[in-house]
Amino acid sequence: FRSKDGGVTWTRVLFRNDSTGAADLVIDRTNPMVLYATLWQVYRTPWKLWSGGPGSGLFKSTDGGDTWTELTRNPGLPQGVIGKIGVSASPADPNRVYAIVEAEDGGVFRSDDGGATWRFMNGERKLRQRAFYYTRLVADPKNADRVYVLNTSMYRSDDGGRTFPTVVADPHGDNHDLWIDPANPDRMANANDGGGNVSVNGGKSWTDQFFPTAQAYRVEVTKDVPYHVCGAQQDNTTFCLPSSGWEHLHVPFPRGGATDNWPWYRPGDYYYDVGGGESGYIAPDPVNPDIFYAGSQGALLTRYNRRTGEIRDVQVSPRFFSGEPASALPERWQWTFPIVFSPLNPKVIYTSSQHLWKTTNQGQSWARISPDLTRNDPATTGPTGGPITKDMNGPEIYATIFTVAPSKFDSMTIWTGSDDGVAHITRNGGKTWTKITPPDLPPFSRISLIDASPHRPGTAYLSAKRYQLDDRAPYVWRTDDFGRTWTKIVTGIRADAYVHAVREDPKRAGLLYAGTEHGPYVSFDNGAQWRYLGLNLPDVQVPDLQVTERDLVIATHGRSMWVLPDIEPLRQATAETARGPAQLLKPRDGIRNAYRPTFQYFLAQDTDSVLIEVLDGTGNVVQAFVNSKTQESAREAEKKAQASRDSLIRAGQAEADTCVARRYVPPAPPITAGLNRFVWDGRYPGSTTFDCMIIWSASPELGPLAPPGTYRVRLSANGVSQTQAFQWRRDPRMTATEADLQRQWQLGMQIRDRVTEANEAVIRIREVRAGITDRLSKASDPGLTAAVERLLPTLQEIEEALYQTRNRSGQDPLNFPIRLNNRLAALGRSVATGDARPTAGAYTVYDELSRELTGHL
Repeated sequence: FRSKDGGVTWTRVLFRNDSTGAADLVIDRTNPMVLYATLWQVYRTPWKLWSGGPGSGLFKSTDGGDTWTELTRNPGLPQGVIGKIGVSASPADPNRVYAIVEAEDGGVFRSDDGGATWRFMNGERKLRQRAFYYTRLVADPKNADRVYVLNTSMYRSDDGGRTFPTVVADPHGDNHDLWIDPANPDRMANANDGGGNVSVNGGKSWTDQFFPTAQAYRVEVTKDVPYHVCGAQQDNTTFCLPSSGWEHLHVPFPRGGATDNWPWYRPGDYYYDVGGGESGYIAPDPVNPDIFYAGSQGALLTRYNRRTGEIRDVQVSPRFFSGEPASALPERWQWTFPIVFSPLNPKVIYTSSQHLWKTTNQGQSWARISPDLTRNDPATTGPTGGPITKDMNGPEIYATIFTVAPSKFDSMTIWTGSDDGVAHITRNGGKTWTKITPPDLPPFSRISLIDASPHRPGTAYLSAKRYQLDDRAPYVWRTDDFGRTWTKIVTGIRADAYVHAVREDPKRAGLLYAGTEHGPYVSFDNGAQWRYLGLNLPDVQVPDLQVTERDLVIATHGRSMWVLPDIEPLRQATAETARGPAQLLKPRDGIRNAYRPTFQYFLAQDTDSVLIEVLDGTGNVVQAFVNSKTQESAREAEKKAQASRDSLIRAGQAEADTCVARRYVPPAPPITAGLNRFVWDGRYPGSTTFDCMIIWSASPELGPLAPPGTYRVRLSANGVSQTQAFQWRRDPRMTATEADLQRQWQLGMQIRDRVTEANEAVIRIREVRAGITDRLSKASDPGLTAAVERLLPTLQEIEEALYQTRNRSGQDPLNFPIRLNNRLAALGRSVATGDARPTAGAYTVYDELSRELTGHL
């Protein structure tokens, strides 16, 4: 297709038939009216791939695409069946054209007369292996004899395509595209199965692949605190990573405002491999968080111990296969076969070929507990690939059990669904099986997921997809009677958003989440109506999702993993939720160091003021947070003033070390209409501070972390006051008892108060000094002047004992010795570090510093 108006409208300029598409396109850099394009006759179903036929061809246009001349059978090119073709015109010589052709006698070809005639240059298998997946080459813009071929590696020829001895070592294999700077060939960008990378030295070195572009087939979560998000990423390793960071290091998600600011966020950067491989399920042990089972292509199934690093291969039958059709295999293992723990017995793990397998001894042995539970049509299990290049690597292994769903109520009940469209259930642990396929499910649909309800024994949700059969419609069913009858539930889902997964919320019955080809959806009424839940996500495939105690976690195709934090608004939403002037939702319990308490509330309209108070178990206010339109205006003015001053400093028009008021400003709850969220940091108020105070190795403005216990939050807004209770729990990873944490808090509060006393004394001294100076300027009493001369040195001596008054910049305490308020504040930081009872040394130093402060006061 061609557009002459920047993509507003398009015209089809080259077409063969409805089974042939365009595979490559290059524009002559010396004459943009000259184009070369390739067409590719290719077809793929879930069980077979065809690459090649009479539709494939190489074409040239000399009038900007108005007309085309076919070059496919020009002298020198292969004369048999043609498959995929890659083409590149040399910017260094407009007559030099390279092509790589999939054919029985294919390889790299070169033309030196603009495509009129061709010469066979190289037929090495390394350049044309797995042709449907690669078949791409790029000519150097400055050197007509240099050309790159992209395959499992990147190969370079410097003799016009005759030989390719140079392997360009990029960070990841399976190379698919290459851009070379027309002005500087040393600058290039490479795209491969690991992501993207850039070189500025001709491929000698490359940038790292730190972009969040992973394609994850499935997502799983662990029992860790905070939980870890796990998946297997295409052409890479499995990975697990914490869903959020340690709370005292950073906030796991932004404080939001209205509904539009309720964000999905990506988990942190640190991750680790848990065995298996690129395509498989991951099954964390529900009892021992260090144990992971993971799969991959070729029936690989491993058991990994995170604590020791030990990994074992525990696959059902270690009979490796590759290049064989499904019909030749004793057990047909799909590219991404299930690995699932029983939710009722943590010793039981299920996996599946065309049969269901069960282990109770960590994979040491497996028992087959089903017959073939697939359609197993012989037409779908033969060789795949061809007619030129066979490709039998796992994705087309067909007629397999694609999803396994053990009941959450009865250990004898198990649901299965196959990739060729057959669903079964057993109610007696596998002794007998009943076919329960929805009657209106078209044959050969891939049942991608069955989710057994956590709320009703007979209820399950079945998701199916048919995109490889030219059908992109959504298919989802619900049964409430163990599969005897089914109800189709797709209303509200976009017509081309075929569904990969549906799961029910474990806390609210009938609250469903769907992962589709075009993002996530939610249903509040058991699937009767769906609503899009994309929020700030891009339009992206969501192949799987998990619902945790707190969050919704999704895998994506090419955008890595995402978390929608604290989904209580979805769980608590009713028709009346947002009708009142203000509605405070019941918060999830918080866990020290892992999950900060998040308070979410609806406002029917923008309000003048919002007050959020945290109360302890006796009703005393721990901390209060208020916001109003007046305060917001003042904060904005302060930000502008500070920005203006910073600009003057940069311009050299102000002193950078001038002491300015930089006070700690507590976070303010949003006052805008809609759903709002406010995160409490779990702390009591900090010490009193004063302008320009510079403290080394301490943050006295932050108070001690509250001890575990029962707390309440009170919202006052729009004339309404509402209160909800929540628990603030100890971190289960820590050894400290609640009594230890109570003592830590008590000493922290004592230190906080003593720092406040010291700082308030400094504030009072400065107020007295200012008042004296003011009086002296208005009077000429010699007696007053003499008294002041005696008093001021004493005040100065005390102030300088309490605070280092010469500090003007952050590292001045390295030059001027710190004083008493800094020592006390640093002691508070020491006591607050970690979850533990204060040390004996902490009490000793506190007593010493406290006595010294009393003397000065």
